[in-house]
Amino acid sequence: MPKAKRVPKRIAQTVLNSLKGGVVPRIGLPYITVGRKDEIAALLHDVDIISQGGASFRFIMGRYGSGKSFLLQTIRNYVMDRGFVVVDGDLSPERRLHGGDGKGLATYRELVQNLSTKTRPEGGALPLVLDRWISSVQSQVATKQNLSPDDPAFEGAVDKEIYKVITSLNELVHGFDFAKLLNMYYHAYVTGDDETKAKVIKWFRGEYDRKTDAKKELGVNIIINDDDWYEYLKLFAAFFRQAGYQGMMIMIDELVNISKIPNSISRQYNYEKILTMYNDTLQGKAKYLGIIMCGTPQAIEDRRRGVYSYEALRSRLAQGKFAQEGAQDMYAPVIKLEPLTAEEMLVLTEKLANMHAQLYGYQRKITEDDLATFIKIEYGRIGASSNITPREVIRDFIELLDILWQHPDTKVEKLLKSDQFNYSQSDAVSNKSDDQFAEFEI
Repeated sequence: MPKAKRVPKRIAQTVLNSLKGGVVPRIGLPYITVGRKDEIAALLHDVDIISQGGASFRFIMGRYGSGKSFLLQTIRNYVMDRGFVVVDGDLSPERRLHGGDGKGLATYRELVQNLSTKTRPEGGALPLVLDRWISSVQSQVATKQNLSPDDPAFEGAVDKEIYKVITSLNELVHGFDFAKLLNMYYHAYVTGDDETKAKVIKWFRGEYDRKTDAKKELGVNIIINDDDWYEYLKLFAAFFRQAGYQGMMIMIDELVNISKIPNSISRQYNYEKILTMYNDTLQGKAKYLGIIMCGTPQAIEDRRRGVYSYEALRSRLAQGKFAQEGAQDMYAPVIKLEPLTAEEMLVLTEKLANMHAQLYGYQRKITEDDLATFIKIEYGRIGASSNITPREVIRDFIELLDILWQHPDTKVEKLLKSDQFNYSQSDAVSNKSDDQFAEFEI
């Protein structure tokens, strides 16, 4: 049995608890990542393009529990390590891409609230990023111009460098107001005015509901709203690049909530917003920006309510003639997640077994043969090849580990051969005969 990689207890606890609850942990993914090599390679190719001033837009499509959110979180960790800023969030009945009653703005607020960097992966990193930007400009001025902070010329030199960044944003939509607020934040930082800094952060987070409030507190006659929130994300992407980051990645999950909107006109407005974002990235209107959206096959391919119900998107995204199972184009706009193989799941269960043993401090007694038997039983279910998902297998396996740990006298073989872990039998084909039907031969 190979020596297991040591996992910190806090991370192991979070990973196992999250997986048992059917959700993806935000930390510890490198310890349990298996498979998805081609998908990760394709998405990281996009990351290189973004860091060079380009933009990308991808959909990740897979059934519930197939690993969409897992892949999303894995990429999130990768890009943060590469110096990107990440904003991520789930759509819901209250959070949409477009909505006249604050639902579009609610999505923006969720994304900015979850703004993360390598040094602040848990979110809420906007004040940190702004402060880091200002202090880095001060350090550069001190080093390049050989000025000390006490020098009378120092403040003017820093002002000039800050102004360069700010004026570069003026050419973008809403760039003038964005630049004005950045300048306001900078001066509040220098003078130690924490109250003004907090108000500017509040504005950047889209938390002003009325223009009069913003005018009264900050002197700006504009606020972020349902219609233009995406324009501000493009501004952030350009600013983050100037602030020393590689770019920005927007990650949006649970697209199914758009297909569930009962009003067809509201659905179309949301799909129109996706089309705008898609065209921006592919036509070069956005820079240093990547967008990944996740949804089920129904949420994307359904011609009546899904993304493909909007003809302009369907014609751009639909799969070509040559792609097929096992040989799909990973550089297409839509990445279809194929099920993890039994071999990949076997590797994952071994990692989880080692992590569980380390966390609870016992000698692992489940053998590699036991793991193989478990996977064989799970994949032996009727229709498992197309219907089984990693989420189901992982939850079953962690439950098995918990039972074995809590009841040390329980034999692994006995549990695996019990009814709960037996092969599922299909009722579609039966050996029973019925007197009402006569047997005959052709």
